[in-house]
Amino acid sequence: MANPYLPKWEYIPDGEPRVFGDRVYIYGSHDKAGNGEFCDCVLKCWSAPVSNPNEWVCHGDIFRVGKTRDYESDTDYTVNPSKLFAPDVVEKDGKYYLYAYIENQKGCVAVSDKPEGPFKFMSTYTGKLPAGAFNDGIFIDPAVFVDDDGKAYIYCGYLKSELAELNPDNMYEVIEGSIIEDFIPSKPRPEDGFDTDEKCFFEAASMRKVGDTYYMIYSPNDCPKLAYATSDSPKGPFRFRGYIIDSGVDYPGGNDHGSIMNVNGQWYIFYHRMTNGTIMSRRGCVEKIEILPDGTIPMVETTCLGFEDALNPYQITDADIACVLTGDAFITERNVFSRFIRNITTETIIGYRYFDFGDDFGSKTMEFAAKVRGMGTNCRMNIYIDGVDSADKLETCKTVGKKIGSVEIGHDDEVITAVVEAVTGRHAVYFTFETDYKGWMADYFKGRGLFEFESFVFMK
Repeated sequence: MANPYLPKWEYIPDGEPRVFGDRVYIYGSHDKAGNGEFCDCVLKCWSAPVSNPNEWVCHGDIFRVGKTRDYESDTDYTVNPSKLFAPDVVEKDGKYYLYAYIENQKGCVAVSDKPEGPFKFMSTYTGKLPAGAFNDGIFIDPAVFVDDDGKAYIYCGYLKSELAELNPDNMYEVIEGSIIEDFIPSKPRPEDGFDTDEKCFFEAASMRKVGDTYYMIYSPNDCPKLAYATSDSPKGPFRFRGYIIDSGVDYPGGNDHGSIMNVNGQWYIFYHRMTNGTIMSRRGCVEKIEILPDGTIPMVETTCLGFEDALNPYQITDADIACVLTGDAFITERNVFSRFIRNITTETIIGYRYFDFGDDFGSKTMEFAAKVRGMGTNCRMNIYIDGVDSADKLETCKTVGKKIGSVEIGHDDEVITAVVEAVTGRHAVYFTFETDYKGWMADYFKGRGLFEFESFVFMK
């Protein structure tokens, strides 16, 4: 399944992927289309077979801190309505423990016999916490890790990182004297590779172990990147190693939160992208990554691929899976059945990486069709492969592309078609837009929305 990898009406940001048994589970926050604030009062869980991470199944609400249409809150101490953010789930001795961040209130731990829940409230975090530790017990964006020796650790923070060891017998008691502050520094620490403020800790801690190396994935001050630091101990010290992905390059940016996971022998980075003209309406995405023998993770670009190797250009592509979206254009959900790109102007570039056009099919041309909604202005859509007409127009693509055709869009069109040059092999596809207005009329239409873009297809 392409990005986003869950159904398009599902908004699960802050994704923490976990493999339990033969399934991969995704735990995250829960946004809604067009949200004016982050998250709501429920957590949901989806899972898929590791052998086919395209067959996602929804397990519904697994925990709540406010009354819903079906159930009361799972907590009796939270203000109704409360909001849940950025959870994590770990397995210990056959039990599954959920760690929840509740806005402005004490964080909590819940437990279940199954990785998909539902989870039952156990306790807020306990132990002798110094005044102000873990944001006065809120434990923002908790990430939990159980090491091979059975010891358990919790990592969290906003603007300042903190970690502690948990009592593995109950999984919610912070062991006295185990707190370490600034395990990822909030200010530059050149001796550990954090030589600029942009590399330092902002939020979104997530711990993974690969071989004998401990990986801390986090959101740096240079968000919307996801960075990583490594150590030979779960308690650090950690050394900055690099960035894994930047979800805000040539795309509407905001925060990011995610982690790495090995699914059926392939490593992935899970992250999220913004939609609906807001930073509070986020959908989960995933990209393949590689962990090199020296432990480094080369930075990857954002694509439309998700768990796929390539998209099929001869099947209808929904416009809203674009991984390049510039010039203030954004994705809008009209309803659960319909999404489109709006605010498309002459400054906009829309891109899709990558399609496999296959082998030569004995023709010099092919047809292109798109479903649009005209908005009163005649314009033109130019179709490129591998780049656009100038190498300095995109940060993520410094290649001058090849134009394979154009299609005219009338002021009230709903379907547009054109004959374009046939291509073979694997390519990114980019669209640019222009009008025939000159002089002061061109200035008048600069920044004006030209049409709405819903879907497209190539046809042999």
